[in-house]
Amino acid sequence: MNVSFSANSLSVSNSRNRLISFRETEQGDKKSSEEWKTSTKSEALSIMEGELASLLNTSPDAKLDHYKMELSGFRNLFARFLRAKPTVDWSKIEPLPEGAIRPYKSLGTVSAKDIIAAQLRKLVVVKLNGGLGTSMGCKGPNNFQTLNKTYGVDVPLVLMNSFNTNEDTSKVLKKYSNVKVSVHTFSQSQYPRINRETLLPIVKSLDGDDNECWYPPGHGNFYEAFHNSGLLDKFIADGKEYCFLSNIDNMGATVDLSILNFVLNPQAEQEAPEFLMEVTDKTRADVKGGTLIQYEGRLMLLEIAQVPKDYVDEFKSISKFRIFNTNNLWAKLSAMKRVVTENKLEMEVIVNPKHLDRGLDVIQLETAAGAAIKSFRGAVGVNVPRSRFLPVKKTSDLLLLMSNLYDIDNGSLTLSHQRSFPTTPLVKLGSSFDKVKDYLGRFNGIPDLLELDHLTVSGDVWFGKDVSLKGTVIIIANHGDRIDIPPGSILENKIVSGNLRILEH
Repeated sequence: MNVSFSANSLSVSNSRNRLISFRETEQGDKKSSEEWKTSTKSEALSIMEGELASLLNTSPDAKLDHYKMELSGFRNLFARFLRAKPTVDWSKIEPLPEGAIRPYKSLGTVSAKDIIAAQLRKLVVVKLNGGLGTSMGCKGPNNFQTLNKTYGVDVPLVLMNSFNTNEDTSKVLKKYSNVKVSVHTFSQSQYPRINRETLLPIVKSLDGDDNECWYPPGHGNFYEAFHNSGLLDKFIADGKEYCFLSNIDNMGATVDLSILNFVLNPQAEQEAPEFLMEVTDKTRADVKGGTLIQYEGRLMLLEIAQVPKDYVDEFKSISKFRIFNTNNLWAKLSAMKRVVTENKLEMEVIVNPKHLDRGLDVIQLETAAGAAIKSFRGAVGVNVPRSRFLPVKKTSDLLLLMSNLYDIDNGSLTLSHQRSFPTTPLVKLGSSFDKVKDYLGRFNGIPDLLELDHLTVSGDVWFGKDVSLKGTVIIIANHGDRIDIPPGSILENKIVSGNLRILEH
């Protein structure tokens, strides 16, 4: 282990008092304040190391090595948090160099089945399953079986779970025991939540099961957790070269043969990219999504949390920052091993504040997988069609995917050719539609959305069969009112409010 947690208990106690005193007062001239901050950060790390050492003393013997590895990773993340600047220097953002983002249509294609099969044998597919995606991702094994059967290959499917999703994932996978797909699972790290005031872990013992004291540290933890699981070395030994990484709730993140061919067979006089990020054009629904910039000579993923307050509106501009990260990522396995083992993985730390049910304010230190782009050689972005980014996080997303906006071909979703413009509508469904059961009950049939631009629904609203929505449609039922959209209705650029019930007799 690279990190040793050791501290004299007396010096830790004294340092803690000085740290809290500084956080409470923070006074003096600018120079002395900066000196205090530097000193305090050093002390904060020393204090944290002392707390982690104390925690390790409470570990069951059988789990000691596991916790050493986990807390070592957490210590490194905490040290980066102390060193990091909270926002980027806006004046240092440079124009993207030519070729940094390639049009999807510029990628070559391969039609020979034997070549496609040979390329697929070098691929591993990883789904990030740390959040709400377990139930949404249940079609994954079936789609993989189709891919493998078509080309006579066995592309392995890997699920990265968190301690929140392990149990549910095991239940779902049992339903697919007869599906001929090699499925592997591993867990991302489990890090201690930090008290926002003291900057110390709220967990006091490792010999317990208080899950509220722990959190999964974002999907940027994938690289280290994948390496620590032993699967990275296994797949390299098996002759695999690249992994395709995506969120499990992104229904558009299927294996793309054109991108696979591009990373394995780069164009003349170009090295194979060690890292590729799929980006797509921003719409009004994506203004908070991370974007690619050139910063200090490297490609960098810029998230909204890293933007200075005075520039947030500029960051959200669709005209200046026209693309955003889909979190569909392709990475070379050997390069991944290099950056992890040589400790060259640089990812910005995201501070995620939480208020616990027990009344405590904490922070979680997280990283995003796409932020690793600056750690890899020859990294590029590819501007892909919107159909590559179809997340299902809310019932409004589900409505779009269940509608006639999309066509399904062998498990892949594509935007219907009947839609006259290539963007998806902006849909906002009220709280009455939050639960899937309620959402399904309120639609007697999924409306025709081919010509829809914007839909807002609020209150007690119900839809009949064969409804068509076009342009901008706003339907608002005030408290105590109910609106039933009659079967066969065509609403185009309409606002419907009040109370509307048409009953058959």
